[in-house]
Amino acid sequence: MSTGLASQISDAIKTAMRAHDSTRLGTLRLLQAAIKQKAVDERVEPDDAAILAIIEKQVKQRRESIAAFESAGRTASADQERAELDILREFLPQGASPEEIAAAIDAAFAQAAGQGLQGGAAMGAVMGQLKKALAGRADMAAVSAQVRARL
Repeated sequence: MSTGLASQISDAIKTAMRAHDSTRLGTLRLLQAAIKQKAVDERVEPDDAAILAIIEKQVKQRRESIAAFESAGRTASADQERAELDILREFLPQGASPEEIAAAIDAAFAQAAGQGLQGGAAMGAVMGQLKKALAGRADMAAVSAQVRARL
């Protein structure tokens, strides 16, 4: 794990160990384990983009867990997931503003229209382009809902 993001995570683990911050340490160790698992599975060292995708996946899992715990009335578990979510968000790039997201959606629709795509095919093309443009900077589920509303 020699990439910039991987070394940041490693340094954060060392800092959490020194500070005896068990929540932070556990979350970062799970993240590091997921990164190492990806390296073992694919037999390549993950770059920053791959690590960012792993972090996004874990953020999505935390959001889903929070919703499930809240609907089940388990506030303590939901609070734990929120704490982990906040730790993971530290490693994501600055979030895109609503104006940036709207502009990216407009550009993606313009490109899809230029290719003559409509309906479901346009949805796939638009989301593919938006995933590249907004990777790690926006909640793709929310962006997908905005795109569906415009179709």
